[in-house]
Amino acid sequence: MRHLIAGNWKMNGLATSLSEAQAVAEGAKAAEGKADVMICPPATLIERMRRATQNSPLLVGGQDCHPKASGAHTGDVSPEMIKDAGGSAVIVGHSERRTDHGEADDLVRAKAEAARRAGLTTIICIGETEAERDAGETLNVVSRQLAGSVPDGDPSDIVIAYEPVWAIGTGRTASEGDIQEAHAHIRAGLTARFSAAGSGVRILYGGSMKPENAAAILAVADVNGGLVGGASLKAADFLAIVEAASGG
Repeated sequence: MRHLIAGNWKMNGLATSLSEAQAVAEGAKAAEGKADVMICPPATLIERMRRATQNSPLLVGGQDCHPKASGAHTGDVSPEMIKDAGGSAVIVGHSERRTDHGEADDLVRAKAEAARRAGLTTIICIGETEAERDAGETLNVVSRQLAGSVPDGDPSDIVIAYEPVWAIGTGRTASEGDIQEAHAHIRAGLTARFSAAGSGVRILYGGSMKPENAAAILAVADVNGGLVGGASLKAADFLAIVEAASGG
């Protein structure tokens, strides 16, 4: 299946950053038909990024959403608002949301269901912490989060992102064997639950993908792309990953 390279800008980006997105959009034209390219900027930039890159294959998404479509939820953004701003996808359950905001699987699932309601593709993040990894709980954690965070029904509008939290900013690195084991386990879980449809769900690797390691990681079985953090903020770095994903 075609790789998806999705950039998560996190809490970074002002209007001046749109030039980086425009450079990515221009570079993404060479990958069209070979890899899908997405940037998920802060909510303040979704509409402006969509307008600035509208004549390109670049997809734009949100970083989080509230389960409700509207209401008295100060500071929150609904999936319908993301859709209205020009977004086509949203990330839910990111490790930073789970850690910083205490988000549990049931809330992540409700957000994914809401994104489906609004017609968005949902990138559902799962993955173990350093303590869970060291306790040998990786596959149990992944199974539990997969079961609890992914909604029932046709999974064609979901993407799974595996984030080994212990390998992000800690100095520890996931080996290709570590990545393959986790992704194979996720694939098995998806096919067990959704039968043949589960084999078509893209599984992204979200553990510090960079230009220097992208090709090797993307060649691992059941790695169908990447959820890229810091390297997505600079067009040159992000496009190097896109090139690796498109066979360039």
